[in-house]
Amino acid sequence: MAYQVLARKWRPSNFSQLVGQEHVSQSLIHALQHDRLHHAYLFTGTRGVGKTTVARILAKAINCENLQDSNPCGACPVCLDFEQGRFMDLIEVDAASRTKVEDTRDLLDNAQYAPNQGRYKVYLIDEVHMLSGHSFNALLKTLEEPPAHVKFLLATTDPHKIPVTVLSRCLQFNLKRLLPEQIERQMGFILGEERIGFEPAALKLLARAADGSMRDGLSLLDQAIVYGSGSVNLADVTSMLGTVAQQPIDDILRALAHRDGKEVLAKVAEVAELTPDFADILQQMLRVLHRVALLQQLPDFVDQEFDQQLLAELARALLPEDVQLFYQIGLIGQRDLDLAPDPRSGFEMVVLRMLAFCPQTADSQAVEPPLPVNTRPSPVAPVKAAAPQPRQASSQIPPPAVSEPGVQQAGQGRQAENWNQIIAALQIGGRTRELANNCILDGMDDNICRLLIDPGFQRVGTVAEEKLREALQKYYGRPLKLQITPQISQQLTPALEQQKAREDRQQAAVDAIHADPNVQALRDEFDARILPGSIEPLN
Repeated sequence: MAYQVLARKWRPSNFSQLVGQEHVSQSLIHALQHDRLHHAYLFTGTRGVGKTTVARILAKAINCENLQDSNPCGACPVCLDFEQGRFMDLIEVDAASRTKVEDTRDLLDNAQYAPNQGRYKVYLIDEVHMLSGHSFNALLKTLEEPPAHVKFLLATTDPHKIPVTVLSRCLQFNLKRLLPEQIERQMGFILGEERIGFEPAALKLLARAADGSMRDGLSLLDQAIVYGSGSVNLADVTSMLGTVAQQPIDDILRALAHRDGKEVLAKVAEVAELTPDFADILQQMLRVLHRVALLQQLPDFVDQEFDQQLLAELARALLPEDVQLFYQIGLIGQRDLDLAPDPRSGFEMVVLRMLAFCPQTADSQAVEPPLPVNTRPSPVAPVKAAAPQPRQASSQIPPPAVSEPGVQQAGQGRQAENWNQIIAALQIGGRTRELANNCILDGMDDNICRLLIDPGFQRVGTVAEEKLREALQKYYGRPLKLQITPQISQQLTPALEQQKAREDRQQAAVDAIHADPNVQALRDEFDARILPGSIEPLN
């Protein structure tokens, strides 16, 4: 007898043998139990997840003479004819090869006749999205009002290409991509039944390479059995798939964690000698980073797939935000890897991007790199001074020193404190920050913080005032009362200062455009004019 590939030999023949599609099998079993069968079913999903298999099991079940727990019995004449491909009332069509409207009309001409063997005549149309527009129109009327003895089972990988008029007449089931653990478990079961030796680590690699498709996974398993001369071991599978052992990937991640760019590139050069699949290396790095992120959030997390000592080391060496940054850069780099001049340079740019965008630590900031030639040091941007600081940084702005108890004079309070810096250190936002920006500090003593508010500013409510009071208490580290008095002051509030700064920048931009010699030449030569409101400052 000719050899039968594993994907066909171990194809499920009833609902209980389906892997990972319980949401579909349960619905179909309940429909069979309560005799509530729809006249048209549409099964969607990526390749190799079981669309046609589910359709065939359903076709067999609705015609089986002796259902066993809503599963085909496998022993009646109908089931036996199904297994041997002799059941005349199953009309299975590949729409990719019969797209013309004439083919569809010929197919439906016999729909009016009663079935020959079973209770229902079943039309199973695979890759139904390949039908032409005229073919869908020819199918539509029969699909909407079929004879009582006809059932339509449609399968497709691209439901978006099916007209909505057809979709609305079908009961749709979306089959999920299988998890690597589900594929690995099924592979282990099949190899056990086939009495073939295997290593669990090899099955993990094959399950990941299957990319959610059971059929692809079993095809790879067939290939691995032949490559390994009757057994499935890790070394052969690694060589067959072109993957790299875990150790070099661990070394690259360690070098990234220690911000050692020279070591990172050295490890990449070592890996490149093995002619690897760099996209697969990036995938494995992402898997490790995912486990590190889980370990950082769940200290009791245990993963048997990766070295627990490595995960713990990376979890200590990397901040959670660094792990998220590396993961995001790697994820985007996977998409762009095919656009690189060659896979190695694309992979190197991904890991260098991880280093370049990773925030520098205090140790790395201690030694500043030399400035490149013809580069001037840029002044510190004022935005950095006004940016919100971490909570522990608030201690850098010392609270006002009160020489003696009692109320300070207004001028003394303003000299002792920079209200803009205090607002920046309070870590407030929304209406609370808007309230603070429209006030100025009038005075401060041990118990009361007095603010003057612009009378033209509409108060935003007591909730914002309470939040501002709590933020000031946390900043000064002692209980405080907040006293806000509407009063016109000669000193500008932060909000007015920001508005004046914007107006100054806008006026400077307008003056610069008007003074530009090129603009003046255009006005003189071509009678050009500057549109009002079209000038904006660059920063």
